[in-house]
Amino acid sequence: METYKDKIDINRLPEHIAVIMDGNGRWAKNQGKIRIFGHQNGVGAVRAISEACAELGVKYLTLYAFSTENWKRPMAEVAALMALLFESIEEEIFVKNNVAFRIIGDMSKLPENVRERLNACVERTAKNDSMTLVLALSYSSKWEIVEAVRSLASKVKNCEMAVDDIDDEAISKSLTTNFMPDPDLLIRTGKELRLSNFLLWQAAYSELYFTEVLWPDFDNNELCKAVYEYQRRQRRYGLTGEQITNDDKTE
Repeated sequence: METYKDKIDINRLPEHIAVIMDGNGRWAKNQGKIRIFGHQNGVGAVRAISEACAELGVKYLTLYAFSTENWKRPMAEVAALMALLFESIEEEIFVKNNVAFRIIGDMSKLPENVRERLNACVERTAKNDSMTLVLALSYSSKWEIVEAVRSLASKVKNCEMAVDDIDDEAISKSLTTNFMPDPDLLIRTGKELRLSNFLLWQAAYSELYFTEVLWPDFDNNELCKAVYEYQRRQRRYGLTGEQITNDDKTE
């Protein structure tokens, strides 16, 4: 039986996949368990999808793990999430699979022990080049854009650049994601149809894929299904379909 993996054109893979990992709490509720049980099982999906992306040849995988708004959740749940994050950082797996590890977000809000462990993993895997796994922690797009604007305003104030030099490229270079390309494919699990303050600037021309599958159940086949659907679309970047077709014929 043909699988979605069999249908994928390996030469047309998205270079960068971003994922809003939603549905852990509802998954746990469906099992008659508390929310942290869902988060614990969500870690397994993170490992599986990371390995699947690396195997396919995806170069960047960004996972929305914890937003700035998530700090407003019950203290017990936040504490459990931080403990789970600390325990689930597996440097040896990153090293073994030649995967680089990066963080985007307001790291200053994270517990010191978590922050130190994350930084150690980033440093140890910095030279790995098979794939880059990026965790968005204590992250929001509005926070990121405000920080970029402040940085640019400071440069103008200090006569390091002119106001007229501020363009989309200057803003992109001031974002925390400046080390990687914008996402080609943005996936959200868990049925909701919104971006929840995630990569709003970077997702301007991303292909969006929404699925009702809850994150702990999002497996290799579901990932390949998303990639297959991505490859069926025509990315226009503001052009007409005819223009894209004509450009393809002249290549």
